[in-house]
Order: sequence, then C-alpha cells, then structure tokens
Amino acid sequence: MGEAKRRKELGLPPREKKIKQKEKKAGFISTLSAKYPFLPFILGGVLLAVLIVDLLNYYK
Repeated sequence: MGEAKRRKELGLPPREKKIKQKEKKAGFISTLSAKYPFLPFILGGVLLAVLIVDLLNYYK
C-alpha cells in the first residue's frame, strides 16, 4: 500500500511538496572579509597613518 492511499484512508491531506529555498548570495563585503580576515586591520592601520600624517601637516 502506498503512502498516498494510506493518508487518504486516515483522512489526512496529501503531503506537501518540499520547496527548495534559493541560496542567498553573500554581499561583497561579507565575501571579502571571509576571504581575507586580516583586511579590516590593514585598512584601519592605513586610515590611522593617513590621519596622523594629515594632522602633522596641518600643524606645520
């Protein structure tokens, strides 16, 4: 006896089909940070260096 007949005899509704969910594509920043986890530290260091140089040039 198949499942469909058994469900019908028990008075149950037909089984729902499973819907595959579309995979969400990760954003550019998420992909980049996952690939290069040290990148925020490098960017922060460069930004800090630029700010220090700019501050020194301002007070000359």
